[in-house]
Amino acid sequence: MVKKIIKTDKAPLPIGSYNQGVFSNGFVFTAGQVAIDPKTSKLIDGNFKDRVNQIFDNLENILIETGSSLSNVVKFTVFLTDMDNYADINEVFNSRLDEETAPARLLVEVSGLPAGTDVEIECVAVINE
Repeated sequence: MVKKIIKTDKAPLPIGSYNQGVFSNGFVFTAGQVAIDPKTSKLIDGNFKDRVNQIFDNLENILIETGSSLSNVVKFTVFLTDMDNYADINEVFNSRLDEETAPARLLVEVSGLPAGTDVEIECVAVINE
C-alpha cells in the first residue's frame, strides 16, 4: 500500500494530529476544511458563500499538490450547522463544479464545528494519471 502525506502552504496548516490530506492507492483523502485563510490562519470575514468559496480554494490547493483537482473529486462530505444554508451551498457548488460530472455528496446538519464556523467540507478525489 502506498501512503503519502500531503502538505502545502496554500491551505491551512493542521492544528492537531492530522494532515491536510493523504494520497493512497490512487485516491486523495482531504481533511475537513473550514474557511481559514492560509496566509493569516484565521477565519475569513464575509458571508456564508464567501466561506464556502474559501473552503473550495483550500480543498483545490490540497488536491493540486497531489496532481489532482476539483474535477477529479468523487465524493464531498459537507457539514452545516444550519440547514437554512442549503440553497446557498448548492449555489456555490453549482458555480464551482460541472453539473454533468458532479461527484457524489453527503450533506448533514451538525450541532457545532471547529473555530465556531458554520460549514466544513472534506472530499475524496482520484489522482490524474
